[in-house]
Amino acid sequence: MCKTKKATDASEPRPVLSRSQRTRPSHSPGAQSSSLSHSAIPSSSNPTSDLYTSSLSYTKATSSGTGTSISSRTSLSSLRESLPENPHIYHISEIRAATNNFLAKRYSSSSSASTAACWRCNLRGRDTVVFQRKFRHKIQTSQLKERLSVICRSHHMSIIKLLGASVSGDHIYLVYEFVEGSNLVDCLRNPRNPSFTVLSNWMSRMQIATDLAHGIDYVHNKTGLSLSIVHNHIKSSSIIVTEASFNAKICHFGTAQLCGETEEEVAVETDTSKRETEIEEITEEANATSLRKLKRSDSGDRQFEGVRGYMSPEFRSSGVATQKSDVFSFGVVVLELFSGEEALKYRFDKKTGNFVRTSLMDTAEAATAEGSDGLRRWIDRRLNDSFPVDVAQKMIRLALDCVHVDPDKRPDMGRVAGKISKLYLESKKWSDNVNIPTGISVSLAPR
Repeated sequence: MCKTKKATDASEPRPVLSRSQRTRPSHSPGAQSSSLSHSAIPSSSNPTSDLYTSSLSYTKATSSGTGTSISSRTSLSSLRESLPENPHIYHISEIRAATNNFLAKRYSSSSSASTAACWRCNLRGRDTVVFQRKFRHKIQTSQLKERLSVICRSHHMSIIKLLGASVSGDHIYLVYEFVEGSNLVDCLRNPRNPSFTVLSNWMSRMQIATDLAHGIDYVHNKTGLSLSIVHNHIKSSSIIVTEASFNAKICHFGTAQLCGETEEEVAVETDTSKRETEIEEITEEANATSLRKLKRSDSGDRQFEGVRGYMSPEFRSSGVATQKSDVFSFGVVVLELFSGEEALKYRFDKKTGNFVRTSLMDTAEAATAEGSDGLRRWIDRRLNDSFPVDVAQKMIRLALDCVHVDPDKRPDMGRVAGKISKLYLESKKWSDNVNIPTGISVSLAPR
């Protein structure tokens, strides 16, 4: 009896036979076929080949009885996990128990992460991240459930899945799956070692830009849902870069719709109250002098969340999030990705004694005006000047089109994703051509 036969018997227990029954030859057709099935396996000097042949025959024999094999069950389970599932409506007691009544240490993947409180916890057997957000505008419970069910049907490899939500008072708790990795801020700017970055080559940054473009294009145009989705939280701290492959995943998907930050809720509010700060001129006839008075009318309702440097001009003035404002934020992230600098920063001018604001859009515009030499100085120096200059010029020019002041002149994300995919293929071709040749040995020994 070979070793493989022993393993087969161990995995499938059989009734214990007496000594006479074991020595007595069996003439039943079933027993004969059983003995043939094992004796017909040719012997080989390679034990690995014997193990593979025997296990393969055992799998074929058992698959007809059970209807599926271990490999098929594994593939089906992995496919089932990747598909979108029905949203979970969590009770607030579940959230409190998982976060130790919100006293657990708050989770933050970056020093400049979102202002929303978040906790990493385990909910219903899954590793999750819970974000606490306040409703910007009131939403009916039925409408909230409908939106949640619609958004949870969406599935894309560049978007972190929304698993469910819980509502308590003026706050909503959004539950997302936990993704291992680091956000784009830490990948580009490590405070402990500013001269080091994990994104040290051109292709890693092109991979992130491609993933972001296709993820936002899916959010805007390819969900196949009746709901017009706006992200409204696109910034470098909301982008998770996974290890090894350097793929990018977008956080906070569906937050704008579930918290009442979209255009339709703002339109309802503007019908009932004034949202702009009014400036009135009041003339006093007695003194014959003009005085200006600032009058606020329900300005407390005009609250919206945004990060300086990523907000489009029309969003700063109205607080209304649109798909064009998402395009603007994406353009800023792309400029930040290839320069390695912050979107907006202040530097001290020794001559004037004041702080001067430096915008990444202004520096990129000036660099492209200088030609290839100016662009090579503007691109992150940690890339060691190793990148295709023509592709970099097209990429930065596309990012500047996305941050155009006029929202009507900004391109659609479908067009942006198509152009970036083409530039990615050109970068891949360049990378294959400049790879270090292999098969060459170098000797330092004296001749």
